[in-house]
Amino acid sequence: MLLIAKRLFTYHTIGAVLEVISESLLHRRIFRRNIVLGYMHMSLAFGWFLLITVGWLETVAYLGAQWVPLHGHIFFKYFVPLNGITGHKPLFDNVMDALLLFVLSGVLLAWLKRLRSRMMGMKRTTKHIFFDRIALSALWFIFPARLVAESITCALYGGGGFLTGSIGTLLAGHINISVLSALYEPAWWFYSSALGIFFIAMPFSRYMHIFTEIPLIFLRHYRLRPEAQEKSYDNFEIEACSRCGICIDPCQLQSQLGINDVQSVYFLRDRRYNMLQQKVAHNCLMCGRCEAVCPVGINLNTLRLNSRSSMRNIPNEGRYRYLRTIDRSQGEGKVGYFAGCMTLLTPNTLSAMQRIFDAAGEKVWWADKDGGVCCGRPLKLSGEVDSAQKMIDYNKSLFTKHNITTLVTSCPICLRVFREEYQLEGVEVLHHSEYILRLMKQGRLRVNYSSSQRFTYHDPCELGRGSKIYDQPRAVIEAIGVLLEPEHNRKNALCCGSSVANTAISDADQLTIARSVAQELDATGADTVVTACPLCKKAIARGSKLKIADLSEIVANNLK
Repeated sequence: MLLIAKRLFTYHTIGAVLEVISESLLHRRIFRRNIVLGYMHMSLAFGWFLLITVGWLETVAYLGAQWVPLHGHIFFKYFVPLNGITGHKPLFDNVMDALLLFVLSGVLLAWLKRLRSRMMGMKRTTKHIFFDRIALSALWFIFPARLVAESITCALYGGGGFLTGSIGTLLAGHINISVLSALYEPAWWFYSSALGIFFIAMPFSRYMHIFTEIPLIFLRHYRLRPEAQEKSYDNFEIEACSRCGICIDPCQLQSQLGINDVQSVYFLRDRRYNMLQQKVAHNCLMCGRCEAVCPVGINLNTLRLNSRSSMRNIPNEGRYRYLRTIDRSQGEGKVGYFAGCMTLLTPNTLSAMQRIFDAAGEKVWWADKDGGVCCGRPLKLSGEVDSAQKMIDYNKSLFTKHNITTLVTSCPICLRVFREEYQLEGVEVLHHSEYILRLMKQGRLRVNYSSSQRFTYHDPCELGRGSKIYDQPRAVIEAIGVLLEPEHNRKNALCCGSSVANTAISDADQLTIARSVAQELDATGADTVVTACPLCKKAIARGSKLKIADLSEIVANNLK
């Protein structure tokens, strides 16, 4: 609360207001994904907001502010004839009709989306629960019912704009006045019932996001975000999910394996209603593809991590006492190199880094050249946060003991936990792609370039979407040969399928995903697939016909 109070009257609030307009009303992120889908969401959100705002102004213009409550506009057209109002304001009538038509166009698109979602760039739509269906059905009928009720009112009492007035004139010319009089009350009751049902079902449905997304935006701008093991903030994000289903298509578990019930939209739904099961919480690659497209910007991986820790964490103070006696480090230097478990299983990467260090004349302290202690992130991803912390504490003490100032790793998984969890004061943490590029810019590392060498690059999830490192590996590759990009790259890159975050799918399933990724990389026409993650290298090698190399390998093989 103190942090919010300090930032309330600052530029943070202005930024939050602007984001509310651009995302909660105009849906800019969805527009960038698909124009038709963006228009549908905008017409329903922004259009309804304008109907409320302009409708209230219209009511005030007729009756005066002292007689108009905030919700007075909703049934204003119903009470117009009862108040004996005979003089109509054409400007308001036509503006309100234009806004109603705007919203109705969104309703029409929503109907079409349920029938054919592909026209809006979505292969799959969300499977809704009972209250979602009730609220959605009511929402679909609110505005058509309002159009009918207002048009009948215009047919009986006159007035209306280009839409309701024209329909009213048409009705009056073809339907007996007694029939219209008999339909007048039922039409308004139907509109009222649809509106009432929507608001009654809303707290139990996906539409609760209307009241939680805006506070979430403000909290983000005040620098409040969910952290691992800090669950007090989680509910804001869980409730802010509109269950729009945009996160479904990017999920490779769905597209490659046909698994349709574990995606983030269903994870958040199940957690909200306290029915989350381990098969949903743990069956996720945590690759970040869904998080990258979420229009609300929900921290999906953090929420999954917190759920896993509450379901699976097993505190045991005695399990890791053996760590106290382990120190297999070698050498001395201000630069420390932490290979990581997966790099030790891809020894060509380790030997390539040795050649690079030697070529640059770098004195290096090797933390785990002959084996060591895991960085802790795999355990953390599985929910074993206490066990992970034991490993983190051990490694951190080891780095402090050897007085390193720069820590280099070839594993993006290690990189993220070093940067986000270790709190290494005075120690710069670099991925080997960043470190190699620095050596090249300093002139300490020189490589040969050949246009006959054609490479394609696979962005590892933890390095790209996780750590926002996209350009450095590409700059290194382009110093050696020609880079050919695959269809999905950078923040849209595919996951290799062998994520340590998922222990639910089988080896055969992992291979299926790897083959689909390899097929896309092979299609670029490159001679060599380059990646910057030992886990990705092993996974893609299982499915690709091309040569697979770590970034460090192509550098070491092209040293001058």
